[in-house]
Amino acid sequence: MTPRRFALSIMAVVLVLGIGAGARDRFDDWVRTTGLPRLDVPVGVEVLARDGSLLRAFQVADGRWRLDAPVVDPLFLDMLMLWEDRRFQSHGGVDPRAMLRAGWQAVTQGRVVSGGSTLTMQVARLIEEGPTGQWSGKGRQIRLALALEQHLTKRQIMQLYLRLAPYGANVEGIRAASLQWFGKEPRRLSPAQAALLVALPQSPETRRPDRFPDAASAARNRVLARAAQAGLLSDADAQAAMAEPVPRLRRAFPAHAPLLAARLMRENPGAARIETTIDPRLQRRAEELASRAVNGAGRRLSAAIVLADHRSGEILAEVGAADWTDGSSAGFVDMTRAWRSPGSTLKPFVYGLAFDDGLAHPETLIEDRPTAFGRWQPQNFDHMFRGTVSLKNALIWSLNIPVVKLADAVGPNRIAQALRRGGIDLRLPGDAPGLALVLGGGGVTLEGLTQGYAALARGGQGVTLSALPGGSTLRQTRMFGAGAAWQVGDVLAQNPAPHGARLRPMAYKTGTSYGHRDALAVGYDGAHVGAVWLGRPDGTPVPGAFGGELAAPVLFDLFDALPAVALPPPPPQVLTLPGSALPLPLRRFSAPGEVSAGIRKATQPDALRLTYPPDGAEIDTSGPLVAKVRGGRGPWTFLLNGQPIAISSSRPEAMLPYPGAGFAQLTVIDADGAAAHAAIRIH
Repeated sequence: MTPRRFALSIMAVVLVLGIGAGARDRFDDWVRTTGLPRLDVPVGVEVLARDGSLLRAFQVADGRWRLDAPVVDPLFLDMLMLWEDRRFQSHGGVDPRAMLRAGWQAVTQGRVVSGGSTLTMQVARLIEEGPTGQWSGKGRQIRLALALEQHLTKRQIMQLYLRLAPYGANVEGIRAASLQWFGKEPRRLSPAQAALLVALPQSPETRRPDRFPDAASAARNRVLARAAQAGLLSDADAQAAMAEPVPRLRRAFPAHAPLLAARLMRENPGAARIETTIDPRLQRRAEELASRAVNGAGRRLSAAIVLADHRSGEILAEVGAADWTDGSSAGFVDMTRAWRSPGSTLKPFVYGLAFDDGLAHPETLIEDRPTAFGRWQPQNFDHMFRGTVSLKNALIWSLNIPVVKLADAVGPNRIAQALRRGGIDLRLPGDAPGLALVLGGGGVTLEGLTQGYAALARGGQGVTLSALPGGSTLRQTRMFGAGAAWQVGDVLAQNPAPHGARLRPMAYKTGTSYGHRDALAVGYDGAHVGAVWLGRPDGTPVPGAFGGELAAPVLFDLFDALPAVALPPPPPQVLTLPGSALPLPLRRFSAPGEVSAGIRKATQPDALRLTYPPDGAEIDTSGPLVAKVRGGRGPWTFLLNGQPIAISSSRPEAMLPYPGAGFAQLTVIDADGAAAHAAIRIH
């Protein structure tokens, strides 16, 4: 070769390389300047149980079922790449070999035998919902696929495909498809299931198993045959998978605790995954019990259940309606948050306040006789009176006259305040509490009632229940002292169990509202607290509905799904004595200032009152307290936070031990049963 020819050859090579480099640079610029659509593909909100399982999923805004797919069976991924895109991990978005193969097959056989689109190209089409049969659409897919490979990892591209692949109707993505066809998460699939989910996106409508089972089965079997040929499956496993029938019915998406899930989604806007404290096993059990309770009782009857761990404040199960899809029973109304009459379920709190004030003891006697309170003369539920009874029996029998007497002595305002301290919000006629509150003359929610009983279970210390991890909080003030709370629980634990129920340690109370509109049962053991409501959401009566007959059996069945946890022993300060051994003022109840029956005096002494410390006093001390009284008739009994400190003292004063910083309640009772109180604060 002459030097001149050699030089010309070198120049030609340089020119070709320059043209190629320039074309490559222009091509790179063309790809780099591709306008990308939004890559944050929206998925439906998921509400999860405490173990991570799905309680309820929600559709995206356009009504499609599309869920995130965090974990997918590796067999499915291997089958998918084998069937759709063998060189997915190595190509740059377009596979020239696959496109040449597809074109050659189409030319030589006169029909489309295989597609040349890579998974990345399919993602490009799915993101933009672009056309597939036009050259302009294919060109856009190629350009976008190349751009996606520059901006995303292979894993991110695969995740987009797993979210967007079409599976017919309004279902997209492998996770929604797996839940719809198999009722399971896609993290663990059988070979037959994985192959069907690989085959469906190629023709999602004509291969739907519920409509075209033969076409679905044939497409699935082709995937299985290729998997066996490639060594992903043994021939025996492939043949066994081919023999399996395809699913013929679309399953409903999970919808446990549906009303709670909807409320949490509203309260947490923008959250894609909402974790809860719900125990899926207990939730399913509660839903079964609610459904069974209303079965055959009329379509308008509904039920609600709350179950929580009162030690942590975590809600473990919540049923807002027996059938949330039933419009005739207002299943869309969350009856755990609806305002309803509590019936007799607030009575234990009145007893707790009376015990805490030193006005009474469970063995104190009281008269159950016709009594007027102003112009109001309440009646017992059965319109009968039992004469002289102990307060323990009055609570067990749910008598009305004794509890109204206690409420009159404690005061409706104090009762309302204590209920609110325990987490029971109230809706009151005229916004002012009256004595009728203790018989159900007000509105509470089932969730609030559960919180109040959680406070009883916790020795008077309230807790805010929550279905969100870490969402529960301790309340800053107590309803009443631990001794009074234990005394109430000890009485409620002696309530007879419903007929046929398994005996277990449980303190519980039932309630029936006026006109049989609400049937309730609330109870607790050493770890859990639960509440059950049955009735009609529209408030119409349910003839013959009683809390003890309808709600209590459901409550006991609910607790049967839990390990039995004993109730706590009595605190040291509690007087566990028979009535005859009680201090004289506690043997028979008398309202403050009222002379006990059988005591007659020629003259009335001055009214009993605490002269020191006065009510509302704030005292700086770290030592004992001196309490002084004036009036009344000795001997006097002094109580500190419900605990008797000086019994039958002949002197109208006593030295009380240091109660610790905070609020304290002082009570003095004289020989006639009159009482005086002072609420103080120690600094």
